[in-house]
Amino acid sequence: MTNDAMSQDGTTRTLADGGSLPLVGLGVWQVPDGRACVDAVRWALDAGYRHIDTAQAYGNETSVGKALRESGLDRAEVFITTKFHPGGSDPVRAAEQSLRRLGTDYVDLYLVHWPQGGPTRAWPGMERAAELGYTRSIGVSNFDVAELAEVTAIADRPPTVNQVSFSPVTFRRELWEACERAGVVLEAYSPLGTGRLLGDQTVKAIADETGWTPAQVLLRWAVQKRIPVIPKSVHRERIEQNLRIFDIELSDEAMARLDALDRTHGTAKAQERKWW
Repeated sequence: MTNDAMSQDGTTRTLADGGSLPLVGLGVWQVPDGRACVDAVRWALDAGYRHIDTAQAYGNETSVGKALRESGLDRAEVFITTKFHPGGSDPVRAAEQSLRRLGTDYVDLYLVHWPQGGPTRAWPGMERAAELGYTRSIGVSNFDVAELAEVTAIADRPPTVNQVSFSPVTFRRELWEACERAGVVLEAYSPLGTGRLLGDQTVKAIADETGWTPAQVLLRWAVQKRIPVIPKSVHRERIEQNLRIFDIELSDEAMARLDALDRTHGTAKAQERKWW
């Protein structure tokens, strides 16, 4: 089973449950709660972003909600992702707390942040959160091929997304292909290599050849593979630049040069070293 439906304008990916996930969102990992987070989210929404990705573990859901309200946009216009902190015991109660912090009635996507305690432990609670209307879609993050298969085997409502570290340097080809076969959209966090890839010589060379920024090269590489990305930035100019990748295209030769940067040997793993 594959799920490769795209919107007519090529800016969203259709999930297996019918949801529509924007291909570019703003991630707010490591953005402190408060003005810095509110500003980054506001700048993103003003620039045309319609996906904001946060998590219970980030501690900044309140700021994301404040920025959404200040933007004046209708709630239905913005796709909001948050993630269940698997150190907790109850995804339903945690979702209720997230919604209070965000100031919304629902999120669009609720993910198990990592498979602590086993890949299936949290899934019944995630399904219950969806049944209660707290989230439109549910999924996972940092799950490898085997862990994803375990969840799918017991799920009444299978995961729609697996959000993992993914970039030309962490090109987890086996994991990506397994997700595609299962009808799960792989979504890329740290698509810029947490900034380290911006100075890579191959990336810089392609940027020079195209006249794009290194970040645009990296993000376009993923989006050209139909992989949603959630780059993080707190700089308004970079936030705006990172969205301007839908009217550009990398050549097959440039894509191959970026593919060759992979250091994971096309792994089926989601993490080289687990922190849980």
